[in-house]
Amino acid sequence: MPQRDQQYLVITALGRDRAGIVNAITRHAGQCDCNIEDSRLAIFGEEFTFIMMLSGSWNAVAMLESTLPVLAAELDLLTVMKRTQRGHQPTATTGVSARVTVADAAGLVERFTNLFMKLDYTLAELVSKTRPDDDSTSALLEIQITAHHPTGENTDILQQQFTCLCAELQAEGNVTLISH
Repeated sequence: MPQRDQQYLVITALGRDRAGIVNAITRHAGQCDCNIEDSRLAIFGEEFTFIMMLSGSWNAVAMLESTLPVLAAELDLLTVMKRTQRGHQPTATTGVSARVTVADAAGLVERFTNLFMKLDYTLAELVSKTRPDDDSTSALLEIQITAHHPTGENTDILQQQFTCLCAELQAEGNVTLISH
């Protein structure tokens, strides 16, 4: 099938985590003749969320759009679907990976994402998770950010401001360049 005829659909499914649930969704996508281009799975408490970008012919994507609500009802899932276009990263991007560990408090993830936004970085991945602190009764927040900048001109500034923010928050963190 020519690339220009490809249709793309993003699906998010949310529901109680249980064995076989993701397999049921992926099998249904295959039965509708859709290809899974990209996917992410995360568990939050007793719930899971599964995000996929699918591709297929117009008929395949339309079939999935019309039949997924029935499957979702059978599986007791909340689903959201949206047609999209295939995204592309410009070939001349500079990538960075940042990791932070800090005493947990409200607003910390936003402080770090705001730093990247102010310097014109596009976030490609964000993972944050709390865990108990071994030395106290408080919790630690771990943040991982992968981001891209079209020119790379702000990499030194990002590293300087990131280091300052970590010092201000008494956080451990680092930024590393990602080679493409």
